Amino acid sequence: MNYETLFDLFDRKCRNIDETSFYFKTDPNEVEHYIGYLPQYEMPYWVGYCDIENGWECKTAKELFEAPIFDGKSIKDRWDEIILLQIGGISFDEWKIDYCL
Repeated sequence: MNYETLFDLFDRKCRNIDETSFYFKTDPNEVEHYIGYLPQYEMPYWVGYCDIENGWECKTAKELFEAPIFDGKSIKDRWDEIILLQIGGISFDEWKIDYCL
């Protein structure tokens, strides 16, 4: 999956994107980071396990993907380092089959 496809899923507020997880391949400990979207909240986009203790929330997908909160860089900046584990709580490999990627 490329950056634009994942960003588009979040920007269009697609269903089944909450609990999306990844790690950075440059991290020897493979610490998982989580992002998601919960439409019932004023700040519906969220991040867990980032530079901000207790995570972070924002209003738009653009803010989510461009916030410098992963070792001072954004998801967009670090895209080439990202290994997707899950989208919407479904393993990325299974998700690719279900969504024909």
